[in-house]
Amino acid sequence: MRNILLIHCHDLGRFLGTYGVETVSTPNLDALADESTLFEQAFATAPHCSPARASLFTGTYPQSNGVLGLTHEPFSWDLTEPKDHIAYRLKSAGYQTELVGVHHESRVLADDVVASRLGFDRARTGGARDVVVHRATDALRRMSGSDRPFYLQVGFTEPHRVPSERDRPGVMGFLADGVNPDVSRGHTVPAHLVDNEGAREEIAELQGAVKHMDEGVGSILAELESLGLRDRTLVLFTTDHGLALPRAKCTLYDAGLGVALMLRHPGNAAWSGKRVTDIVSHVDVLPTLLELAGLPLPEGLAGASLRPAVEAGEAPRSHCFSQLSYHTYYDPKRSVRTSTHKLIVNFSNAPRAMDPTQSWIHRSLPADLGGPTIGTSPALELYDLRVDPEELDNIAGQPEQSEILRDLSATLFDWMRECGDPLLTAPVAASRHNLALDAIHEATLTRK
Repeated sequence: MRNILLIHCHDLGRFLGTYGVETVSTPNLDALADESTLFEQAFATAPHCSPARASLFTGTYPQSNGVLGLTHEPFSWDLTEPKDHIAYRLKSAGYQTELVGVHHESRVLADDVVASRLGFDRARTGGARDVVVHRATDALRRMSGSDRPFYLQVGFTEPHRVPSERDRPGVMGFLADGVNPDVSRGHTVPAHLVDNEGAREEIAELQGAVKHMDEGVGSILAELESLGLRDRTLVLFTTDHGLALPRAKCTLYDAGLGVALMLRHPGNAAWSGKRVTDIVSHVDVLPTLLELAGLPLPEGLAGASLRPAVEAGEAPRSHCFSQLSYHTYYDPKRSVRTSTHKLIVNFSNAPRAMDPTQSWIHRSLPADLGGPTIGTSPALELYDLRVDPEELDNIAGQPEQSEILRDLSATLFDWMRECGDPLLTAPVAASRHNLALDAIHEATLTRK
């Protein structure tokens, strides 16, 4: 059985040099990609942190695993079955297991409780880049002394937005401690945003934060090399979802769901320097790692191993499915994507796109402003990704699109039934709903 080092970060999307973003400095991840299989069209199951990570680490969709929203207070969503976590499965197979940095896939509790529930021998959550690097390299040194294989899960907070004294009032940018704006190679403003001074200011900060994170990844990979573990360790890098910019994170557009995904498999030439163009999903990661580790695949997984896609050129899947239920408010959406089309179904009259900037003042604006007001989402959005990759032209109402609309609608409905989607029967109650109800009920009971 091989060691497994899984490194992930916040809010990155595919904003890396190896994915064609020439103005961001990511030499360490670009070098890792050159030695790995890189999946060019990988997608998260959700455009925000906890549901996306719950799928990544369990191989199941949020509707099935129970994490339909954020896992920290006051939201407190949780895995229905914590033992479905990859760490628990690997520990049961004899692995040493350790968690360092970001934990956001199950309810946020004390480190020892998180470790016990998810199957980690040890958990040290939180910390900025340098703390995470220190703890991760320490874990590698300790675990390398055993004859048992290890699973080390490392999560970077960067490039998540963080409050900073350098932010002007009303703005929260990307300027974590040690992060400085980087425009040494220019700017890359995503095409779905207006390219103006405000967007360039944000992108400069984002590029600095991504560079900062990349340096941390490089330090961990260097330690793996110096310990002589490189040839015995699978290394997987990914992120949770898209960039924390308007019309990206917290939306079901590709800018919110597209993720970097690369896997280095030492000693297997079929995995070296390859780029897979077929669509794949985060739910495919867990079965892939289990198969490459020589372990049986459990029943009930939504994903499938990507090994046949890499080693035999087989198309891994025909559809990718994603959902949004809760982030900071209830905004239920579901989507299905093929290699050519995307259908998004909006189940509420929420604003057209949830705001992921955590700021009163917006420096970046969507390219499709569409008027002076935000407006609400249409019930159906259909996009032809071959001619409209930024998903700016909704063609759901065009008669000539009726057949593809019917096919994708039926496929989406079948998926919702298969994963037990609660939207099929009623709106989903949030933890805040129960918290508020308990509060007024308690007040009623204590009224004199």
